[in-house]
Amino acid sequence: MRFRAFAARNMAMTTSQNDVQVQQKEEGEEDDQSMSRSDSLICLSLIRGSGEDSLDGIMRPRCPLTPSLSPRKRTTSQSKTEPPLLRTNKRTIYTAGRPPWYNVTGTTFKEAFVIGLCGGSASGKTTVANKIIEALDVPWVVLLSMDSFYKVLSKEEQELAARNEYNFDHPDAFDFELLVTVLRKLKKGKSIKVPVYDFTTHNRRKEWKTVYGANVVIFEGILAFANKELLKLLDMKVFVDTDSDIRLVRRLKRDITDRGRDIAGVIKQYNKFVKPAFEQYIEPTVQVADIVVPRGGENFVALDLIVQHVHSQLEKREITVRSALASAHQGQPLPKTLSVMESTPQVRGMHTIIRNKETSRDEFIFYSKRLMRLLIEHALSFLPLKPVSVETPQGTVYEGKRLSGKRITGVSILRAGETMEQALMAVCKDIRLGKILIQTNHDTGEPELHYLRLPKDLSEDYVILMDSTVSTGAAALMAVRVLLDHDVQEDKIFLLSLLMAEMGVHSVAYAFPKVRIITTAVDKNVNDEFHIIPGIGNFGDRYFGTDAPSDCYESDDGMDY
Repeated sequence: MRFRAFAARNMAMTTSQNDVQVQQKEEGEEDDQSMSRSDSLICLSLIRGSGEDSLDGIMRPRCPLTPSLSPRKRTTSQSKTEPPLLRTNKRTIYTAGRPPWYNVTGTTFKEAFVIGLCGGSASGKTTVANKIIEALDVPWVVLLSMDSFYKVLSKEEQELAARNEYNFDHPDAFDFELLVTVLRKLKKGKSIKVPVYDFTTHNRRKEWKTVYGANVVIFEGILAFANKELLKLLDMKVFVDTDSDIRLVRRLKRDITDRGRDIAGVIKQYNKFVKPAFEQYIEPTVQVADIVVPRGGENFVALDLIVQHVHSQLEKREITVRSALASAHQGQPLPKTLSVMESTPQVRGMHTIIRNKETSRDEFIFYSKRLMRLLIEHALSFLPLKPVSVETPQGTVYEGKRLSGKRITGVSILRAGETMEQALMAVCKDIRLGKILIQTNHDTGEPELHYLRLPKDLSEDYVILMDSTVSTGAAALMAVRVLLDHDVQEDKIFLLSLLMAEMGVHSVAYAFPKVRIITTAVDKNVNDEFHIIPGIGNFGDRYFGTDAPSDCYESDDGMDY
């Protein structure tokens, strides 16, 4: 069935039962050609789906969007008294993290929700996208533009483009193969690289943009619905319908002001390519749209319906990891991928000092650093080496060993894992370092990804992943998943920690059986608050001299809850 909804233009600020009127049409019935398209009406066309994911479930009356107020509903469980972001004059900084997007096996469980925005050139797709992003009010939203995927032009094609005789609105102008590959990886949670297209030179720039960690992907482009493989990746398809005269005025302003074109060239290109392409390739794709939004970003009723539906879908995709880890793998033998440093009298003595709650901060730091250095040296012995011959100063040959691989990169799980960086740098000269910030959500108890900064081109590196303590393994699991999403090979990841609980060891080994797990000690138990027993306390607080909250003594990653 197909639904049509009508709302008066001046009703955008309030909603009542009369804001949305629904008229039922039977499947196959012709559209009402006499339907009014006057400027006093907002027409929102909804094509009803099937099952519980259909859009008809969101047609209940709710407060619509306004230019200054957006819904406060969120999919991540955050404090109800504090917004999940900090606003400054120049930027918006999200304080809400990305919840787990994988299950206890480490496999990606929920894909990103992809919204496809299609419409003619200068129809207001980007404006609609930005309005949706603002109204969603959730972190980790990615805007992907089809304009980034224009093909690299040959010399002859560049000459045509310079004379405004190249058709940029034809499907052949886009690199659909690259576009589908990038969007598919982004939907699956992988790190991707997006080309940056220069509209002045009609070429791609050397620097590509890296994008990662999307809960929601908004993909917009004039031919967003023109490729069958692309359509399969879209969870919601929105067509932005704007009057052709308005689109022409916007295009003139944009191309002259932003892209350095002359007015005659813009009009020539519009009449020769843009308008015919819209009529032949773009306008017909309105038939596959789930939602048609006339008047673009000014249609607050339509945007409100879109946001409500996206929120409902995100809520269905929420999963829990930490509680599942706590009940799994009980009574199992320790995995073969685990290596525990020999508990020599010296190592045992240092553990005695750092585990003692009466130990001063200076002594805690000193002996922790000693253990870290020993742990790093022990871990390096597991790296693959290849034989190599060198000549000594005496002119003789020495048969030695050298790293069999590209390089080593260190990644710390903030904040406590950062304390291990100094020991790593002391034994690995000029090593590259990355950081991942994972914190526990107070309300859900789940780990959340807040920030990451990783070196480029990690796919061939051996990665030393560092954290001070591992309890349930929830934070370590997330960090390993992040590395895998950046194409690091699983068998090249080494997880290092001063102290681990058996539960955390099992959790990581079960999800990622090729990851090497290396520690100085393994404690058997974890209490109901997921603290290691007998444990070491909150490593971060003891090392940095900060006070832990009264209800938190130790986290699985050494950080404050």
